[in-house]
Amino acid sequence: MAFELTEEFIGVLQDCLKIPDSNIAVLELVDEIPEQDLSAILYELETEEAVALLNILSTEKSAQVISELDTDIRLKVLKNYSPEEIAAFIEYIDSDDAVDIINELSIKTGEEVIAFIKNPEKADHIIDLLHYDEDCAGGLMAKELIKANLNWTIDRCIEEIRAQSKNVDKIFSVYVVDDNMRLLGILSLKKLLLSDDNSLVGDIYEPSIESVESYRSGTEVADLMRKYDLETIPVVNIQGKLLGRITIDDVIDLITEQADLERQMMAGISNDAEENDSVWLLSKSRLPWLIVGMIGGILGAQFIGLFENVIHQVTAMAFFIPLITATGGNVGIQSSSMIVQSLARDSSYIGMEFHRFWKGFLVSLINGVAISSLVFIFNIVLKQEIDLALTVSIALFCVVLVSSFMGTITPLFLFRFGVNPALASGPFITTANDLLGLGIYFSVAHLLYTF
Repeated sequence: MAFELTEEFIGVLQDCLKIPDSNIAVLELVDEIPEQDLSAILYELETEEAVALLNILSTEKSAQVISELDTDIRLKVLKNYSPEEIAAFIEYIDSDDAVDIINELSIKTGEEVIAFIKNPEKADHIIDLLHYDEDCAGGLMAKELIKANLNWTIDRCIEEIRAQSKNVDKIFSVYVVDDNMRLLGILSLKKLLLSDDNSLVGDIYEPSIESVESYRSGTEVADLMRKYDLETIPVVNIQGKLLGRITIDDVIDLITEQADLERQMMAGISNDAEENDSVWLLSKSRLPWLIVGMIGGILGAQFIGLFENVIHQVTAMAFFIPLITATGGNVGIQSSSMIVQSLARDSSYIGMEFHRFWKGFLVSLINGVAISSLVFIFNIVLKQEIDLALTVSIALFCVVLVSSFMGTITPLFLFRFGVNPALASGPFITTANDLLGLGIYFSVAHLLYTF
């Protein structure tokens, strides 16, 4: 049964942590709880209580809990430990996660932690990974894996796997390499177990294997693993030498982070902000696009002022301004969101602009005819002047077409120039389409009422 975090449980745990010599009682409470749920518990505790709980747990379990924490909480917790104690945690954490933790520390503390790591192989792995950017394949990979030389017998291969598996939590497959550590293929565990002890690895391995170079972006890795439905993928260098592996959980973390960032950008939040950030950071992340929206509103008000004489002639026109701006904003966000979603799923989408433009135009044409017709009928039913009904309907039709075009072209344009296209799906599109919508509305009104 899944663990359910309740206020009652947190209260009982906090009471136990306050009692001296209550280690046994605390362990009875949390002993069967998975590390992922224990990390969620730490969010509900004060830093001192979180540290007290980690000190009661085994070093191995505490290490796994720490690796599950968000950066802010983890840094607060690790400030209570010496570099030597942090190194003891690192011993039980996969090298890719260990590098993430060390990168969060100060340079001095990080170097001290590496110096205190007792396992020289682990220390070497971490030093190797520190050279890679965190969002490329090299930065996502873990050095711990199972590999076998193609000249080994099955009997020796099994013995080697037993030795190598001490540092590997999950074994998905065995990678086959030559004497120069070049990746040749993959050996399934099923074939390994069913083959004769004296058979050679080179006779039974599968030479076809998907791999990724260490310099590839995390997005490319995610696309490849999604395309071929992979749980893990090996990482190689330019020469094809096996460097490490990336597991699906690391890719899911990357995709989640990117999705969170894009969602924030679409909402007009300029930086990677979280709810538990300081008031200043949260304000700073939201303020830029609020200012853009404010400037757009001021420009819109000035724009309306230019057509003051038209509004004086037909006062009822002012009633439909919210309809024009809201429709333009909604259509633009719908179009841009579809484009951003397609670009995130397949970057080759950029090569099919004409087909997408034509399809988007037909969709907006149908939507424009439907919406403008409904508004025209609505105005006639309410016995509005025929000129006003025509003005609103024609303007609304044009606004739908223009807003759809803007929502389609803007993210593609940004993508072409290396800017995150999610930026186009929030206040940028809304503000731009408000101004365009008002311009179209009053221009149509000016033409109809002038002539």
